[in-house]
Amino acid sequence: MDPQSSHAAILDSVLDYDPTSARTGTQSADVLIREVERRGLTIDWLLETHIHADHLSAAPYLQSRLGGRIGIGREILRMQQTLGPLFHPDHGFARDGAAFDHLFENGERFLIGSMPVVALHVPGHTPADLAYLAGQCAYVGDTLLMPDCGTARADFPGGDARQLYRSIRKILSLPAETRLYLCHDYTAPGRPEVQWQTTVAEQRAHNIHMHDGMSEDAFVALRSARDRTLGLPCLILPSVQVNMNGGRLPEAEANGVRYLKIPLNSI
Repeated sequence: MDPQSSHAAILDSVLDYDPTSARTGTQSADVLIREVERRGLTIDWLLETHIHADHLSAAPYLQSRLGGRIGIGREILRMQQTLGPLFHPDHGFARDGAAFDHLFENGERFLIGSMPVVALHVPGHTPADLAYLAGQCAYVGDTLLMPDCGTARADFPGGDARQLYRSIRKILSLPAETRLYLCHDYTAPGRPEVQWQTTVAEQRAHNIHMHDGMSEDAFVALRSARDRTLGLPCLILPSVQVNMNGGRLPEAEANGVRYLKIPLNSI
């Protein structure tokens, strides 16, 4: 939110989805709408840090209610070309980024109200990850977790642990007092409460995967070993096919029903 105006952005919004019933819902997004209306905010942007594998984006629904432009990094083109064929999409699925209103270049500057923001390309978790830098705050998506949880995985299609290391070093070269806002917190043993904010200084001192002194080779070995123990997120197939299309659900077929595709024995 721009402290000098009533303009704001919403990042990485969530459309409720129950995989057992295949029902979507807008309860989480409606909480955001009520808060925007309560504060009298104008939404300039609906920003995505990357193509999420664990939830469906609510950006199109929020756009229909609040306005704003849907933005993501330009590397989404690479992901659409790589992962699009997995779902054998019909002609309604564009692979040119057209499902988004804007594709950010690395280092591109834009405004939320009068507040300048920088889009920083931080690949590794996926090829298309962005961090958004605004003043003394950085919204880093899944790239970093809380210090006692470490870092994002790097074994998704197009992910790369060595790239992830270099991206995190880029983030941790920001001023020590920079506040880092995270997408996830899985909590650590002995810390049951969920947290979503840390600082560059805290990460450099205490991150169990990326503290100062951790070499690139040591990180790659640690991250790769950890990734081999992880299963895929249960929502990866619904999420990726929807989120690559700007969060838009598939068009209804002749019977009026929308269908997600689940490719068998393919990943």
